[in-house]
Amino acid sequence: MRVLVRDNNVDQALRFLKKKMQREGIFRELKVKAAYEKPSEKRIREKAEAVRRARKLARKKAQREGLLPMPKARARPARPPNPFASLSAPKPQEPEPGRSS
Repeated sequence: MRVLVRDNNVDQALRFLKKKMQREGIFRELKVKAAYEKPSEKRIREKAEAVRRARKLARKKAQREGLLPMPKARARPARPPNPFASLSAPKPQEPEPGRSS
């Protein structure tokens, strides 16, 4: 797993890493492996995870087929304009007046 540190902003990179690890389920795995889990508890947990995955896939399939409404899009806060955007892309050249091309 790789996280880029931009402008020496380690705090932002750590936040991004934590989000990535949360999405991947690494924290859940660490919690499970931190203590002994009885085989019967392991079977119950794995069965519950399989049911959860199956329900999620069925819900996604039903949404694609139009049987269920699609989830509403979350409103994202507007991003501030990039102050360096004008520096990276050159502006197109305008033809000189009086010259035709």
